[in-house]
Amino acid sequence: MNLSLLIAKRYFFSKKKKSFINFISIISMLGIGVGTMALVIVLSVFNGLEDLNRQIFKSFDPDIKISALIGKNFVLENDKITKIKQLQEVAFVTEVIQDNALVKYNNSQMVVNLKGVDDTFQNHSRLKESLVEGNFVLSKDSTNYAFIGGNVYVALNISLQNIIEPLEIWYPRNNKTISLNPQDNINALIINVSGVYSLEQFHDDFVYVPLAFAQQLTEYGNKRTALEVQLKPNVNVEKAQNDIRNIFGEKYLIQNQDEQNATLFRAIKWEKLFIFVALLFIIGIASFNIFFSLTMLVIDKKDDIKSLSAMGADATLIKRIFFSEGAIISFIGAIVGLFLGGLICYLQEKYGLIKMGMQSAIIDAYPVKMNFSDFVLTAFAMIIITLVASYLPAQRAAKIS
Repeated sequence: MNLSLLIAKRYFFSKKKKSFINFISIISMLGIGVGTMALVIVLSVFNGLEDLNRQIFKSFDPDIKISALIGKNFVLENDKITKIKQLQEVAFVTEVIQDNALVKYNNSQMVVNLKGVDDTFQNHSRLKESLVEGNFVLSKDSTNYAFIGGNVYVALNISLQNIIEPLEIWYPRNNKTISLNPQDNINALIINVSGVYSLEQFHDDFVYVPLAFAQQLTEYGNKRTALEVQLKPNVNVEKAQNDIRNIFGEKYLIQNQDEQNATLFRAIKWEKLFIFVALLFIIGIASFNIFFSLTMLVIDKKDDIKSLSAMGADATLIKRIFFSEGAIISFIGAIVGLFLGGLICYLQEKYGLIKMGMQSAIIDAYPVKMNFSDFVLTAFAMIIITLVASYLPAQRAAKIS
């Protein structure tokens, strides 16, 4: 065993003399352990939230979305759609007309996200798995239906059994001149509601209608706001995205699911970074105990340092002894913290011990997901903090020699 590590180990584990210095060292070790455990747990919770959002978006957003780079719509080009459908990775393509509209029901009204979709949506959309009432139907027996989100359902107090009272949807006309009669400036159509979905609060204000209905209401004609591409299972998304980009060119925005929700994922990553820095700062404060315990140990071991110097130990060896002492304290604390943090995350992931405590939550317990990179990053941070906290006491011990 390395001589400096052997001496440091005897200082820390000595049974002959349990002094206040040993007590401070143990407190330092516990502080590092608790801080490391908290860091692992918090990072894993953020990973779980990010993964949960991806699962939500998988039910709501397409694998790849094609939209206009400039403006909010583009003219439909059938030859390009045909080329996309011929790609090996593509399962189907949905034509979309999406915009804000005003919906009225009885004496209530609200602004919603109106989304007109073609038949592929009704046949293939994963949103049917979030159905909570009624049926997942947009068109049946030449009759149009609306499929609405939970927010719309609650805000307008809609009854699916009341087929006499339809949903009325208003949208501004694309007139070059404004008429003095308000009715001439508005397109208004009525439609019955077939079903209600509930996915997540920020996605439950949509009203889905057949594409032909949306065309008539918005007067878009052969214009579309987006094309939503669903890929086959286990295909290379990046390759499919590049192939579609080659077909449409630079005038179109080709986004995968992460890019469609880039703002949210960026916010999660920044929040994760700030929490990591904040907890690291707290661990840094806790590491001052290492600094004080090593400083007191240097004072207590003055005679030992002089004896070692007399036996030929140089300043470098003396410095390494106290560096090793700090490393033992932080290493044990970090290992215990990493183990406990990983154990708690495993139990939470498997058994959901800590609940969300909200009836409206889409999951019962806090989501966690452990990443090996977080453990490595946390361990690396502990090493840096230990070196910084141990440097001055070790330097002082070297001067005594």
